[in-house]
Amino acid sequence: MTKLKEFYFSQYETRQPDPPIPHCMNTEFIWQTLASATILLGAWYLWWRWSFSLNTDALWFSIPVVVAESCAYIGLLLFFHNLWSIADTKPQIAPELRSDIIENGGNKLISVDVFLPTFNEDPELTRYSIRDAKAVNYSFPIDIRIHVLDDGNRQEMQDVARQEDVNYITRNSNIGYKAGNLRNGMEQTCGDFLVILDSDTRPFPTLLQNTLGYFRDPDVAWVQTPQWFYDMPEGQRLENYLAARTGRIGDLVGKGIQRCIGPVRIGADPFVSDPKLFYDIIQRRRNGANASFCCGAGSVHRRDAVMEAALKAFSDNVTAKVSDFSSHIKDAEQRRSIEAALNIEMLHATEVTPYKYHVSEDIYTSLVLLSDSDRNWKSVLHPGVEIKMLSPLDMQSWAMQRFKYAGGTLDIMANDNPLFRKGLNLSQKLMFAMTFWSYLAPLWNVIFISAPIIALFTGVTPIAAYSSEFFAHLLPFLIIHELASAAGTWGVDNRKGKMLNLAFFSFNLQAIWAVATRQEIKFKVTPKTRKEDLFLRLVYPQIAVVILTLSAITFAGVSLLITPDQKALGSFVVNSFWGLTNTWAMSVLIFAALWKPPVEENSEIDVKNRLIVKEAA
Repeated sequence: MTKLKEFYFSQYETRQPDPPIPHCMNTEFIWQTLASATILLGAWYLWWRWSFSLNTDALWFSIPVVVAESCAYIGLLLFFHNLWSIADTKPQIAPELRSDIIENGGNKLISVDVFLPTFNEDPELTRYSIRDAKAVNYSFPIDIRIHVLDDGNRQEMQDVARQEDVNYITRNSNIGYKAGNLRNGMEQTCGDFLVILDSDTRPFPTLLQNTLGYFRDPDVAWVQTPQWFYDMPEGQRLENYLAARTGRIGDLVGKGIQRCIGPVRIGADPFVSDPKLFYDIIQRRRNGANASFCCGAGSVHRRDAVMEAALKAFSDNVTAKVSDFSSHIKDAEQRRSIEAALNIEMLHATEVTPYKYHVSEDIYTSLVLLSDSDRNWKSVLHPGVEIKMLSPLDMQSWAMQRFKYAGGTLDIMANDNPLFRKGLNLSQKLMFAMTFWSYLAPLWNVIFISAPIIALFTGVTPIAAYSSEFFAHLLPFLIIHELASAAGTWGVDNRKGKMLNLAFFSFNLQAIWAVATRQEIKFKVTPKTRKEDLFLRLVYPQIAVVILTLSAITFAGVSLLITPDQKALGSFVVNSFWGLTNTWAMSVLIFAALWKPPVEENSEIDVKNRLIVKEAA
C-alpha cells in the first residue's frame, strides 16, 4: 500500500471533453460568403478612411488611428485565410506491425516511448500521469515504454518512477531546458515513436489507437492532439450566485436575466484558458495547408523524422561554421586542406539537437521539419481530444504561461522568421504570419485604447466628422464582420477571446520589448499549485485604462453640459461607446486577478491547492 495524494482535481474525474465539431458544408458556405463580404466592406471602409475622412487639422492623431485600423485589417485577412476551409486529414486503421508504417520495418512490434519531462512539479502529480500512461491500450501487441525525464534530479521523483515500475532518466545539467531534456531522453531510448506529455498530462487509453494510423503515410512526422483542461472552473449559475447574496429576490432576478440572454455562469473559465477555439478551429483548419504546428504535450512523433531533421541541421551548422572560418583564405588547395581539418574538429564540437534549444521548442522544431523541402514532412492535427491537463491556477501562473508563448513566438519571428525560410509554400507562410501578427497586435491596440481617451479629454477627433457617411461605411463592416466571425468559428464563443486580445496589451508589450532588447526568454515551468494572493499588481495598466476612460467620459460629459455643442455631442457618444467597450475588455483581466475559488465545502469550484491523503493500492 502506498500513500496517494488526492489533489483537488479528483472531483472532476468524471468530466468528459466535447467531441470535435462536425464539418458542415452549408455552414462553411455561409462562412465563406460572409467572410468575402467582410473583406470587401473592410477594404471599402479603409479606402474611404484614407481618402476622405482624415482630420487634416490633427494628422498627428488621425494618421496613427487609421494606420492602426489598417494593421487590424491585415490581421483580419490573415485570420480569415487561416479559417477559410477545412480539410481534415483522414485517419486510417491502427497499424499492427512496424512494416505497416516504417519502410523495411519487418515483422516486429511497433515500439513507443512515452516521455514525461518534469522539473520541479510535485512527484505525486506526475504519478497520476504515469498511471494513465500505463493504461493506454492498443488493438495489437505493442511495446510501450514510459520514461520519466526528471530535470530536477530528485530522489522523490525517482522513488515514484520505481514504485510505478517505469524508467527514470535524469542528467547533470539543465542545458536547453525542456528541449535538452527531450534530447537526453532520446539518446537513451530507441522507440519508433515518441509521445510527449507534461507532468500533469494524462492520456486517455485511446491515444495511440486513434493516432498511430496517421503514420501509415510515411511523410507524417507528428500528430498533435488537442489539449483539454478538465479542471477549468465551470462557475456558478447566475441565480445561485445572486441567491447566495440576496436570497429569493436574487434567484428570481438571475432566472429572469437568463431567460432574456441565455445561460450565465459567474466565475466560469476566469482566465479564458479554454483552448477549443485554438485546436478545433484554428489548428484544425491548418491541416489542409500542412501548417498545423506541434504544441508539445499530447503529441506523437516519428523518431526518424525528428532525428533526420536534427542531423540535417547539424550538417548545415557544421558546413556554415567551416565556411565562415575558411572564407578569407584565397589559395584553393590550402582552403580545402584547412576545411578538411576543421570539419573533423567541428563534428566533435557541434551537438545534434533533435528538439531546438528554445523556449518554444515545439513550434520551432515544427518549422524545421515543415521547411525541409527535400523531405516534405507532414503534420496532422487530430481533432479528437486524447489527453487531459490542468489549467493555470491563478493570474500569475496564467500570465507567466502567456508571456512565455508570446516571447518565444516573437523570438522566432525576429531571429529565424519562417516567412523567409525556404521550403515553406505561400499558404504555410501566411498561416505562420497570422500567428506572429497576432502577437504584434499590442502595437496598434495601444492606439485603439488611448484614442477615445485623447478625443474625450481634448475634443480632438481622429476623423473629419462623425457624419452619416462615417456610419454608412463603418456599421455594415462591423455587423457583417461579427456575423462572419460567428460562422467562421462554428459557434465556438470567442467574445472573451477578442476582449482578451485587447486587454493583454501590457503583457505582450513586455514580450515585444524583451525580444527587441535581446533579453533571453527563459523557460519557466507553469506552477501546478495555486498561490493565495490578489494579483491586482499584474493588471495595473488595465486598471489605469479603466480609470482614465471613465474620467475622460466624465470630463467630456460635464464639458458638454456646460457648453452644449452638436458636433461635440457626436464625438462624445462615439468615443464614450468606444471607451466603454475598451473598459469592458479590460475587465476580463481585472476580474481574473480578483478571482478566487469558493471555499465552501459543497461549492461548484473547490480550492485549487487542497489535497487529501488517502490509502491507495
